[in-house]
Amino acid sequence: MKMAWRLIKMARQHWGVLSVAALALIGAAVMGLVTPGIVQKLTALLESNAATGGELASLCLILVGAYALRMVCRFGAMYLSHLGAWSFVADLTFQIYDKLQTLSQRYFSDKQTGELLSRTVNDSRQIEVLVAHALPDLVSSLLIVLGVAVMLFIINPVLTLLTLLPVPLILFVSTRFSRKVAPLFRVNQVVWGEINGVLQDNLSGMKEIQAFGKEGWEHDKLDAYRRKYAQVNIRANKANGLFHPSVEFLTSLGTVVVVGLGGYMAMGGAMDISEVVGFLMYLSLFYQPLTTLARLVEDVQVSFAGAVRVFEILDAQSEIVEKPGAIELGHTDGSVEFRHVSFSYDPREPVLDDVSFQARPGEMIALVGPTGVGKTTIVSLMERFYDVEKGAITIGGYDVRDVTLSSLRRQMSLVLQDVFLFNGTIAENIAYGVNRATREEIVAAAKAACADEFIMAMPEGYDTVVGERGTRLSGGQKQRLAIARAILRDAPILVLDEATSAVDNRTEREIQRAIEGLAGTRTMIVIAHRLTTIQRADQILVLDKGRVVERGTHAELLAQGGIYQKMAQGLE
Repeated sequence: MKMAWRLIKMARQHWGVLSVAALALIGAAVMGLVTPGIVQKLTALLESNAATGGELASLCLILVGAYALRMVCRFGAMYLSHLGAWSFVADLTFQIYDKLQTLSQRYFSDKQTGELLSRTVNDSRQIEVLVAHALPDLVSSLLIVLGVAVMLFIINPVLTLLTLLPVPLILFVSTRFSRKVAPLFRVNQVVWGEINGVLQDNLSGMKEIQAFGKEGWEHDKLDAYRRKYAQVNIRANKANGLFHPSVEFLTSLGTVVVVGLGGYMAMGGAMDISEVVGFLMYLSLFYQPLTTLARLVEDVQVSFAGAVRVFEILDAQSEIVEKPGAIELGHTDGSVEFRHVSFSYDPREPVLDDVSFQARPGEMIALVGPTGVGKTTIVSLMERFYDVEKGAITIGGYDVRDVTLSSLRRQMSLVLQDVFLFNGTIAENIAYGVNRATREEIVAAAKAACADEFIMAMPEGYDTVVGERGTRLSGGQKQRLAIARAILRDAPILVLDEATSAVDNRTEREIQRAIEGLAGTRTMIVIAHRLTTIQRADQILVLDKGRVVERGTHAELLAQGGIYQKMAQGLE
């Protein structure tokens, strides 16, 4: 009930539509209670042998009108409940997506994209069953059960009490079914999310699967998930196969009691035949909602299994939180300072240890060192994808923890080693970080990144669609587009993380000239293994085991005869 109430409160925007649907349900229920009474009067009239054609026609017309009104009410209830439910599900899906955008990178570090996609799309869809079917059917069924019980007592209290005997058994069976099946539906949703995760990984890595000949391995892995998912469904459906026929059998016992005992009473004159007919019709209305309520147990379990997984995302707390009254940065001077910064992803394995450096406006700072020494982590901390454990980072003189995330990230343009391009045109990808960029600005940024030549050689030029993750482009082409995207953003700080790692020597020289052309116009933080990219840096920081062990210009570090000199000699 707590979860159901939370869902109801979240759907408050759609209460108006759902309330009208509820009124339509009540109208349909009332018409359902009226029609057996009309049939009972019609039977009594025929039984009296005094019926006239006019009376018979009048009752038939009233009965047709009641059935027609019930049809209209049921249509309105079904249409409006689905309208409200699907509108709510659409809102909920975007609410989940918006929540995911607020979570820190640490949240995503141990999550599969496909599994999160399953929660966002599939699990939220399950809630539609609750809003459009389970809750309306629950309200309608309870109203009909109460109304029919009253009418049955009016016709014959003794017979009513006897027909109600199966009800406690139905409630007992429903409770046992719910307790047994609920865990199965939760496991079902989890396994389905795992299947989505594996499929997403395999589709994204299809080139690697084929290149390493792992088709059979991946087939067997997915088959194991498939078998597990099938087994859970089979167990749930086995329980359904026992549960629903059991409820139908128990409800049928009440009908047998009415036919047998009611017929006996009619034969003795204790009941009229019309009362027996009316009782049977009301009884069918009474047991039908009970059967529906039994089915709702399954629907509710499916919906709540999905809701649990949805709420796990909505209730997740991001470790990166803006302070109340956080400062909105304007365009800063681009200065960067690390003051005794320490950080670790795992407390047992420190990544950065007491790192300090300063980048003045317009300077180029280069970070070099072996893989895994914390170079990319420094960039992540600047963007505040993670928070430092010790020390402080300032951008433009402001502590990154004191400013809004959006204004902080507007200060930086990133070119990462693993370039991500969206499935759009080249122009759209270059302009991704800028609102309403003109074609002239896009072309100028592409030329600055040495990308215009290969773009114009494509059939549709800047309107060429790059494919998912830029699959139609080479690694070097994707990196040049990423550089163009960063240049067009025109932020005061430009971060290049191995930006020339996937280009040939000629293209590297061209990009190097472009970078040199930007020197002095903005602060640059450059991570590179190719030392030719950073020889003109104002300061080079050499990292080893999370610490800055050497610093200076290219010439100064060569003269020191330390790690940097060995790196330079190894590349010669």
